[in-house]
Order: sequence, then structure tokens, then C-alpha cells
Amino acid sequence: SYFGDRSSCVENPNTLNLTSSSSVRALNSTCIGKTPLSSSRSVCRSHTPLMGYSVTSSSAVSAHTVASVIVAVVEGRGLARGEVGMASIDLKNPEMTLSQFADNTTYAKVITKLKILTPLEIIMSNTACDSGNTTKLFSLITEHFKNVTFTTVQRKYFNETKGLEYIEQLCASEVSTIFMEVQSKYYCLAAAAALLKYVEFIQNSVYAPKSLKVRFQGSEKTAMIDSSSAQNLELVINNRDSRNGHTLLGVLNYTKTPGGSRRLRSNILEPLVDAETINMRLDCVQELLQDEELFFGLQAVISKFLDTEQLLSVLVQIPKQDTVKTAESKITNLIYLKHTLELVEPLKAALRSCNTQLLKAYYNSLEDTRFGIILEKITTVINDDTRYTKGCLSMRTQKCYAVKPNINEFLDIARRTYTEIVDDIAGMITQLAEKYNLPMKTSFSSARGFFIQMNADCSTLPNGQLPSEFTKITKMKNTYSFTSADLIKMNERCQESLREIYHMTYLIVCKLLNEIYEHIHCLYKLSDIVSMLDMLLSFAHACTLSDYVRPEFTDTLAIKQGWHPILEKIAMEKPVSNNTYLTEGNNFVIITGPNMSGKSTYLKQIALCQIMAQIGSYVPAEYCSFRIAEQIFTRIGMDDDIETNASTFMKEMKEITYIIQNANDKSLIIIDELGRGTSAEEGIGICYAACEYLLNLKAFTLFATHFLELCHIDALYPNVENYHFEVQHVRSSAGNKEKIAYTYTLSKGYTEEKNYGLKAAEVSSLPSSIILDAKEITNHIAKQILHRQKSTPEMVKQRAVYHLAMRLVQTARNSRLDPDSLRIYLKGLKKKYEASCPASDEQE
Repeated sequence: SYFGDRSSCVENPNTLNLTSSSSVRALNSTCIGKTPLSSSRSVCRSHTPLMGYSVTSSSAVSAHTVASVIVAVVEGRGLARGEVGMASIDLKNPEMTLSQFADNTTYAKVITKLKILTPLEIIMSNTACDSGNTTKLFSLITEHFKNVTFTTVQRKYFNETKGLEYIEQLCASEVSTIFMEVQSKYYCLAAAAALLKYVEFIQNSVYAPKSLKVRFQGSEKTAMIDSSSAQNLELVINNRDSRNGHTLLGVLNYTKTPGGSRRLRSNILEPLVDAETINMRLDCVQELLQDEELFFGLQAVISKFLDTEQLLSVLVQIPKQDTVKTAESKITNLIYLKHTLELVEPLKAALRSCNTQLLKAYYNSLEDTRFGIILEKITTVINDDTRYTKGCLSMRTQKCYAVKPNINEFLDIARRTYTEIVDDIAGMITQLAEKYNLPMKTSFSSARGFFIQMNADCSTLPNGQLPSEFTKITKMKNTYSFTSADLIKMNERCQESLREIYHMTYLIVCKLLNEIYEHIHCLYKLSDIVSMLDMLLSFAHACTLSDYVRPEFTDTLAIKQGWHPILEKIAMEKPVSNNTYLTEGNNFVIITGPNMSGKSTYLKQIALCQIMAQIGSYVPAEYCSFRIAEQIFTRIGMDDDIETNASTFMKEMKEITYIIQNANDKSLIIIDELGRGTSAEEGIGICYAACEYLLNLKAFTLFATHFLELCHIDALYPNVENYHFEVQHVRSSAGNKEKIAYTYTLSKGYTEEKNYGLKAAEVSSLPSSIILDAKEITNHIAKQILHRQKSTPEMVKQRAVYHLAMRLVQTARNSRLDPDSLRIYLKGLKKKYEASCPASDEQE
């Protein structure tokens, strides 16, 4: 909502001593340190989210695209360098999130967190960006967030004592356990102090005491997906066209509220790592899929909710100045609040018969008596039939008659005056229509107020023109819109009486809100429940459109006939499905195959399925089991980056370095080609060395490559498996040309295809003479290359023993077979072992 007019934004230039723009000019141009006090007022560009956008489900997609988050970041100095405190607040949602964590010198966690928040503005202390002495964190943030406004605030505002005082004063009583968590977290408290001071300053309003939800979020409860992986996997933005819905978010987003859509987005970017929480979500999705009545009942109620978080945000801010706009917005919000609270009973009714633990917990939360108390307080003052409606005139009428009659007699008189003016306007237009014998009707728009509209062909008008007393004439096809001098005066009188009504209604509403504030925490719960249910309904909805299956969580990554969820949406039919199998003993898979055979799609598919499983969604497969990944890394694509002056090869090296520095035993690593940007020998060398490093971790790694020399690493390391994508050779009807048919099917072993690059080149329009030359040269080089190393019988035996041991350990850990089936399975294992290791028979 809009608080006060912008011209009066600065009450007292000394309240917040921000760095003036002149001192910041000395910094490089990326730091736009303009402040609301300097001559350039650009920083204040409508920070306040206007309540104007439609709050219904149609805006669910657009709601999260407009940045509205302000973040304060502060880093420890001296020995505490690397300890980072962050505080963020969304201007559309009155929840302040604090986090503090130790980060390494690449500041990967900070950058990832900021990318997820997509901030409108970042605040840092002036000491971090003094010219000639900028900190590494500041330089990195400005490099990654070129389009975000930067504001520097004096270091004294980053004051942890003040931060704790703010939290004590503003934090809703029920979340007061936050004190225990943040008391010793000095950096996030310091960030909170600067952030709240700044937000109050730009919003020209203060938060009502005990009304803010504050939460502390470490960085350990969610899986980390770095920003380039999120981009490579097209989690929330399509790389070709940012407006295109072919993303994981697009596949799963059937949410009905803006809050649900925001929640889904943040879950996709930060999946859960706690199997118990994930399984509770999966239980809910399962119940929604099995109980159709529950699914449709819930969906019908949830779709009626407005943007609860934004509504709360406006309710808890107390403007420092009262203007017509603040008055109008507060009244609108009270009507929205009444509309929202009236949905609590239908929501409870929809959840009454549910069985799963999470849905029951939500039902119990809705039993909170405070919903009834707030609604009762509202209905003593507000008319029962006042509700949220579409259309600006009907909403204006709702606001005028919101307060019950006989509460304030001056208000009743003002409303009578307003009604008379509106009736006079209608009468006047009817008279004009009769006078000129034209089909005029009264229309209304928020910009023009009341005006006259008429559907008529210009041939029916005398001289093809409207009478001279009409002004401001516009024409769209056969519809004329116009007004007259008398009507403009009447509109002014109408506005004047509206202002009086709004002012008196506003005083009553403010008094009412002051009584409600103490009970406001139940609305945070409600907003949480609505967005969560919306997301779970969205998962269930996505399942009904395709054959997804419920994932299990074990120590193995096993997917039977899985397919790519986004590809299915693009192709409108089910893509070719493939199996995936990785265990602790076979944790490294090398994938080969010709160009365009499906390697990249397959790799992305595994990462997407892993993320879907970890947010509590069903997965596109016939059966699937996952090991929870604490981090997901990808190295995909062959781009250079002009902005950071990185060649293709340097970019590859930076990405693999990042993976090697940050990966641990619980990571999922996807590498789609490495070392392509340099000569073949060096490329193979780098690939081999990187593989050997990753092999020693227990991380699950999938590595696609065109370097077939790399496939022989399995002779040395038994935890490596080779797979390839099959292709078939088809003779064309003419019989002289051979074509490649892609099966997109994954098979064991490495590809036997030779010179598939040449075959791909043949399909392009490269001249045949060049292709013949290329074939000759390739054959010549191939003969010169040494014979590849072969496995010795000893190696084969060691490998067979290793595989048998791994299978036995896994069976002991995870088997659910009965004794007889287990005996059969073990006999099968023995046979397999003997077949793969013939030498062992003689020694036994």
C-alpha cells in the first residue's frame, strides 16, 4: 500500500545519516549509493508495493516476479572475517528472516541465498565499500547483482544491541523463542537493526509493536543448489525465454494463490534435507490423490484466498502521516481481512475428515479461537455483507458502506450526501440522453470517475459529431466516452464527500485495528497453512496429469524408467524413459554416446527428479528411491562469459573448482563434458584428474564425456560404471547413405560408435570433400594412438569381489525380502559373481 505522498517522504533529514551520493561517486559505478536524502530520489522508486494489482489467483504468476525484498548484509572484521550476518524483509510480507553463517572465501552461501531472495535493494555498511578499500564480499555482490540498487548506511546503524531491542519490541509474542536463537548471533542482529531503520525510513511508516514475524534460518536445513546450477537446470527461469513456462516451476505450478506460488519457488531453489518432513508432505499428497472429495473441496476454498502475506504486511505498518490514500488502503485491507477470516470455517470443514499427520495439525491450528475473536471484533463495526468484490466501482461502494450505520452520525450524513450526488449524476445523464435523443449510459473508472459512454455509429450523430457541450471525447470502435463541465464539477463534489467518508471510516478502522494487533499472530499461521496447502494441492494436481510415482528415501539412487518432466511438457507426450542406479559402491557413472543421443537431457532429468523428491512431490518414473542430497552441483554448457572476461575453458575451470572446493559425501554432482575448451590431451588429463578426485568422495557423480579414453578408468577403480546411449544405423531407401537413428536408450558399457562427430558433420551441409579429408586424417591419427590398456584377469577378479561385497552390504541394510526370496536372490548373486569371474572356480 502507498503510505503518504512521496513529496513528504523525508520528515527530518537527520534521522538516517546515509552516505551522500557525492562520497560514493568515488567508488566504481556499480555501487549506486544514492540515498533517499540526496538529490537523486531514484532509490525511493515506489518501494511500497501498491495494493493495486489484482489480488486474485490470476496474479499468482506475476506476484513473485516483482522484486520487493530488501536485504542488509554485514560481515565480521579481523578474525571474524567470513562470518556473515543477513537480515531480509519482504515489503509484501511482514516476516523478517535472519541468518548468520560462516562462509568460505568464495562466499558461495551468501551469493546463493541472495540469488534466491532476488532483492530489490541491498544495504551494506559504508566501511565495506570505502573507495580503495572495498571488501571482497562487497565486490562479489556488486559483480553478481548488477541490476540491484545498492545503498550504503553508516556502520553505526549496524548495532546488535539496537537489533535485539527492535526484535523485542516488534516480534509477535508467540515467536518470542527467537530470542534464545539469536541472542548471541551478533551479525544478524546488527543487520536487522540497520534493515528495520532503513525500511521505516523509506516506507515512511513504522511496524506496529508485537506484530512482526521474525525467524532465524541457518543454512543447514535445506539442500544447497548454487545459482549457476539453478540456471543450468532451468528450475525457475527458462534459458531461452524468461517468460516461457518450460521450467520445473512451470511443470509443478498449479497454485491458486500468490503465497503458494512464492512458496513453491523457494522450495524448488532450496529443497528439504530431512526425510521425515519430506515423507509427511508425501503422505499429504498421497491422501489428496486418493480422496477426490478432499482435493476438490480444499482447492475450491484455497482459490478464494487473496494474497494473505501482503495483506498482513499492510495491516501491521502504521503510517507516519494520514492521507486519503493511506485511509483508503487501510479500509480496503480491513475488508480483505474480513473476507480472509470468513474462509477459515470452510477451510476447517474441508480438512475435517483428513487422516495424515500434517493435515490434522493444520486442522488443529485452525481451531485457534483468535480467528473468531478477530472476526467478532470486525463484525461489531463492519457490515456483515461487506466483502471483497471485483470492479473498482463496486469496491468503492463496499468501502463507503463498510462501517455499520449509527456508529458515527457524521459518517451517516456524509454517506447520504454521497448517495444523493451519485443519484444526481445518474439523473443528469438520463436527462442529457433524452435532450439529445442519444443512447447514453453512466460509466465509471478509477482514473476518470463518472463519465458518459455511448455505443453509436458516427452516421447516426447530427453532422457526424457530438454536441458541443461534451468534452474529453475518446472513441474506441463504435464506443464514445466523454464528459461535460457539469459532470466534472459533480465528480469533484463526489470525491470531496468520499474523502470525508474515508477519513471518518479510517478513524474507526484504526481503533479497531489497535484492538486486533494482539491477536494478529494467528494470521501468520493461517498464511503459512494456506500457502503450504496450496503447494501440496499443486503437487497432487501435477500428478494427475502424468504418471508420477511416490519416491522412497534410502542410501541408493535407483530410478526405474524415469523421464524428463519438462521435456514431457514440451513434447506433449511421454519421452523415452531410462533407468538409473547409483550406490555407495557404484557412485561414479561415466556416460558416452554420439552427439544428440540424449546425454545432457538424461543428466538434467536425474537432478530434476532428485529435487522433485526432496520438495515432497511425486516423481516421473515407474519406481524411484533417492539418497538425500545436501548439495546439487552441475557443470553444463559450453558458454564463454564476456561480462567476467572468462573464456569457455576458464569458465569450465571455475565451475569445476567450485564443485571440488564445496562437494562432500552427500552431494549429487552432474558434469556434462569437461576439458572441451582446450587441446584433447590436456582435456583428457584434466578430466582424468578431476574424476580421480571425485571418485574418492562418496558423492554420487554422473559424468558425460566424448573422451572415450576416460572410460578405461573403470579398470583401476571398481566404483566406476560405464553407460552409453545406443544409436542405430539405418540405410536410406536409396541405399547409398547411412543415417543414424537415435534410440535415447541407456545401456551398460561404453559406446562402440566410432567417428560419430564425422557422421553428425555429414548431416550438416558441410561440403563432401572436407568430410572425406576429415575421415582420412582421423583414420591416420587413430592408427598412431597406442593400444588402449586392457584389464588383467587379476583386476577382473578384484572387481567382481568388490561388486559382490557391495551388493551384500546393501542387501543387509535395505532388504525387505522374506527368507525364501532372500535365499533365491543370494543364489542369483553367487551365479553372477561366478560368471563374471571364471578364474575363481579353479581356485575354489
